[in-house]
Amino acid sequence: MAGSSSSEKLDLVVQNIRQFHDFPSKGILFRDVCPILKEPKALTAVIDLFEEHVRQNYPQVELVVGLDARGFLFGPLLAQRLGVGFVLVRKKGKLPGPTVSVAYSLEYGKAEAEIQEDAVGPGQKIVLIDDLLATGGTLWAACELMKKQQAEVLGCLVVVEIKELNGAERLKPYSVFSLVQS
Repeated sequence: MAGSSSSEKLDLVVQNIRQFHDFPSKGILFRDVCPILKEPKALTAVIDLFEEHVRQNYPQVELVVGLDARGFLFGPLLAQRLGVGFVLVRKKGKLPGPTVSVAYSLEYGKAEAEIQEDAVGPGQKIVLIDDLLATGGTLWAACELMKKQQAEVLGCLVVVEIKELNGAERLKPYSVFSLVQS
């Protein structure tokens, strides 16, 4: 992707997001990022765009924190590029050892997110990453986990943001950087 402009990279990302009507339930328009993973140039474009944003806005970042499960796909690649560590936020019951958890509401029920107790230290500067921002419940829970750990959230990164659901509002005062808004 060297030599490609940001707009060319963004076009490639957009071309590799599929939409499925009525999934997982009637009335939902699902944005599928799996084709990005299948197309190496599109995946490189996503990581290039995230890397550029983080280097320009958060040069002090120390950790990338990825959300279960698609944040695990993009987060380690970004962390490797930045030369920083990667940490997991998982659904409750998936991590060994002592953990810290936060309960939150989803459109269709309740859930809990957790992180290993020693994964993030007080004062560490982190960015959170996930594939999609809808109502903001999962990212909000991750921000709350970071607060409990006394880490400093520099910002949140997502591939797709569904603007009409106002997830970014729920995350204030944290900023959200999305590659694609729909």
